[in-house]
Amino acid sequence: MRSSSDIVVMGNEASVQTGTNITLKEKMGYGFGDFASQLLFAAAMTFLSYFYTDVIGISAGVIGTLMLVARVLDAFIDVAIGALIDKTKSRHGKARPWLLWMSGPFALSGILLFTVPSGNMTITILYIYVTYLLMNFIYSSINVPYGVLNSMITQDSYQRSLLNIFRMSLANIGALLINYFTLPLVKSFGGGQKGWIFTFIIFGLLGTFLFLVTFFSTKERVTPSVVQKPIPFGRAFGALMRNKYWKLILGFAVVYFINNALGTGMNIYYARYVLKDANLIGVLGISLLLPSLFGYMLLPPVVKRIGKRNSSIIGSILLIVGSVVIAVSPTSLMAVCLGLVIKALGHAAILGTFFAMLADTIEYGEWKTGMRTEGLVYSAGSFGTKAGGGLGAAVIGWGLALGGYAGGQATISATALASIHFMFIYVPIILAVLQILFLAFYNLDKLFPGIVKELEYLKNAE
Repeated sequence: MRSSSDIVVMGNEASVQTGTNITLKEKMGYGFGDFASQLLFAAAMTFLSYFYTDVIGISAGVIGTLMLVARVLDAFIDVAIGALIDKTKSRHGKARPWLLWMSGPFALSGILLFTVPSGNMTITILYIYVTYLLMNFIYSSINVPYGVLNSMITQDSYQRSLLNIFRMSLANIGALLINYFTLPLVKSFGGGQKGWIFTFIIFGLLGTFLFLVTFFSTKERVTPSVVQKPIPFGRAFGALMRNKYWKLILGFAVVYFINNALGTGMNIYYARYVLKDANLIGVLGISLLLPSLFGYMLLPPVVKRIGKRNSSIIGSILLIVGSVVIAVSPTSLMAVCLGLVIKALGHAAILGTFFAMLADTIEYGEWKTGMRTEGLVYSAGSFGTKAGGGLGAAVIGWGLALGGYAGGQATISATALASIHFMFIYVPIILAVLQILFLAFYNLDKLFPGIVKELEYLKNAE
């Protein structure tokens, strides 16, 4: 068994060259995959709790429990999908074909979320459980392989960072459009449930098209350093459990995406009940997302100079600073927007590096155990995203329920208002501190060049 002390460190974030030429077309094509995800998954995370509580009339506590149940099941689903990807063999590769197979079902599952039957409340609750769990299952089937694709396109650590930055830049553009246009589209289609259904039909069709763009514009190039037979699940999972950096990134992912879900899911409640205008969600969304695009443009030289881990730590600190700014004057739109702009730069630093850090744990695991399992490793990315997002939504539901929130009312109680304040401002600070603690133990940036050099030597020796 190897230890990190066996690796020759070659600089803070040296680029490992493998002769790969990643064109702008391929980087853009890869990025469109996360744009497609935003049109359904992020839109659901942003508006679904509000739709269930204020349009359908389901209690916030029921919604919180739904999100928790979904996350527990997702732990098994993501690992299963990751194992299936590792066993996939096709002329299109092991990750790309999943985009082709699942883009249509993913769109349909997003539409079904909002096609909730009226009448008997028991049937309604059963329906939302089934459709929400179905959407999460299909999301795993397309998002895990999409993440794996980053590690299959190139083994160059810096190029992976660039692919990730393109991914998150286009994801932010998608999320920005979602925040700005969803409610106007719902209104233009007549409002109510019908408006939500037609809006998500449009999102679903566009998302399917963009996933197909990703499929046709990317190519898998990376192969294992040692030719290996299919690895039994038990052995592969055991190897994964010995990958300490994967476990650190998994913990970080869960905490960060709880934080991220609170930031998006609480916007509409904060706009409506604290800032007194639900239509301000578009302004809040722009404040949180548009500056991120500027942050992504600044990020490549920062990553090259100080590394992915340190960039992500700075991002977590900016999340704290942004929340403090909002806390100073929580009812001032200007203060809230300024705080969100600061947080947006923090999110850019984190999201622009997270999936690249996750990809690097694949090579560490291969070097440590002799087994390369991209699918299982990337199941952490999908699980972290969904577990964090779902737990964040659950926290919103439970927090609102504890505060006595009842949807659809013009005014709410003081305790409900206090719970909205606490979840929008103070919980994100606590979570950002936890993020920094996880990252403090992640030092793979310095070790990665030596690891890839050794893997390349093994590959050439075959």
